[in-house]
Order: sequence, then structure tokens, then C-alpha cells
Amino acid sequence: APARLAAMTVHIVKLCVGADSIEQLATFQANRRARAEARGEPGENIHRTRNRPRRDTEVLDGGSIYWIIKGFIRVRQPIVRLDELHDDEEAKRCGLVLGPELVRTELHARRPHQGWRYLESKDAAPDLPEHLQAGHWDPAAHDGPPPEMAAELRALGLL
Repeated sequence: APARLAAMTVHIVKLCVGADSIEQLATFQANRRARAEARGEPGENIHRTRNRPRRDTEVLDGGSIYWIIKGFIRVRQPIVRLDELHDDEEAKRCGLVLGPELVRTELHARRPHQGWRYLESKDAAPDLPEHLQAGHWDPAAHDGPPPEMAAELRALGLL
């Protein structure tokens, strides 16, 4: 029997429209979950998108959605599953069902774009260490530039 190639994890990167911070994204998602539960639906984070990823096996092999907020990838959420949804006109849509955890990442500058894009694992922003997951940058405890400046310098190849 021919050897089956193992799936390689691929992620999705998307502009987080309407949120100026990770905290706003968290609040927005919590409110959406509460409204779903009030309607008797599961309280899940579901991001609706027009097209199902063609590379669904790779996305479901540990992939995350990386959110661009104010010009930087700042946070990611694991993609748990892909649901087929239907809108009012009975058009098929894809629901990216996201895990509840928002994992802060190193800031990576990213230009805005329409829709979502694939993000190869080798290009994904690394998670911040556990002690920085709370999101507070303390200049006294950190030697180096503020995170946004560091990301800009990294993008320019200066850091």
C-alpha cells in the first residue's frame, strides 16, 4: 500500500474588523456566545466565511486563526472544526468553529487584506511566553523596545 502523506498544519490569517484590541475581540465573542445560548444554541465562537478552506485537512490538523488587529497579528485562536452553514438565501457558508482561548502572539506587522489567507506554520507568529499572556507590557521588566516598535523593526530586518 502506498504511504499516505501526513497532513501539515496550516493556519488562517484574517483582519479582525471592528475590534481595536484583544480585549474588545474577547468581549465581542463573549456577547455573541451569550446571545447564542439565549436562543438555545451552543455557546461557541463561530466565524462565518463565504468559502470553506480547500486545505481543510491541514487547517484541522492543529490550525489556528491569526487575528490582525490594528496592523499587527496579535492573537490566535485554535480552529476546532469547520461547519457547513446556510444563510437566509440558502447559500452555503463555512463556519470556522474556534476554541475559547485567545493566545497572544508576538506582534507581526501585516497589511490589511480582504477575506482570509492561508498562513504556513513556518510563517506564523510565535506565541508569547506564559508570563506575557496577560497582555501587560511593563517597560521596567523588559529590556528592549515596546512590542509594536519591535515588530516594526523585525519587519524591516533591523531586529
